[in-house]
Amino acid sequence: MTEHPILGWTPAVIVFDCDGTLMDSERHWQAARDLVLRGHGIVPDAQFAEETKGVHYTECGVLMAQYADRPHLAPEMTDQLLDAFRKLVAADPVPTPGAVRLVRSAARFAPLAVASNCPYDVVESCLDAVGLLEEFTHIVVPGPRVRPKPEPDVYRAAVGRHLAAPEECLAVEDSLCGLTSAARAGLRVLGVGPQPSPQAAALAQLWVPTLAEPSLVDWADSRVPQEFAS
Repeated sequence: MTEHPILGWTPAVIVFDCDGTLMDSERHWQAARDLVLRGHGIVPDAQFAEETKGVHYTECGVLMAQYADRPHLAPEMTDQLLDAFRKLVAADPVPTPGAVRLVRSAARFAPLAVASNCPYDVVESCLDAVGLLEEFTHIVVPGPRVRPKPEPDVYRAAVGRHLAAPEECLAVEDSLCGLTSAARAGLRVLGVGPQPSPQAAALAQLWVPTLAEPSLVDWADSRVPQEFAS
């Protein structure tokens, strides 16, 4: 069997998404959305859950208010969403299958960063709770001059801080929103998760069901350890 090009390559930098990729927290976002909408008398459907996956929480608040046909409540729903999510993830921070091993193995041969649509403190506390925070040299989240995914800004900023060319770097993503961001930034993309949509699969050079995929684990374990500046 011919080796996949991604699995024969050593990226200059690896940039991971957090929710749904490193942390099993996408379920917390979905639960938080459900709690808020149900609190307003609305029951969300599966299509809405898929459309809001990976979307920045401020945009998600707008979408929720529109879904509830109460656009004027967008700021209130955004605050309620973030509050509910913080409580849920703080009570149950769990890494995705294979995340801890893969990150620690990858940190031997490449600098690692996180590019997330979550607030900085949420990303930091999640990674710290599962013992991975020290493996990352940078965490990039949206800010005044950094637009949220699906814009390419967070990925461009992550590789820029390492002075690396985007095409020499690998993004690891689980959502269409994040995959779009990474692809627009010019990174090669590894998709992770079960049953990707055709649109998501088309944006990834390689797709694996989990970070515990044996071929992915073998690839990370086989790379030559390197010294690099943080």
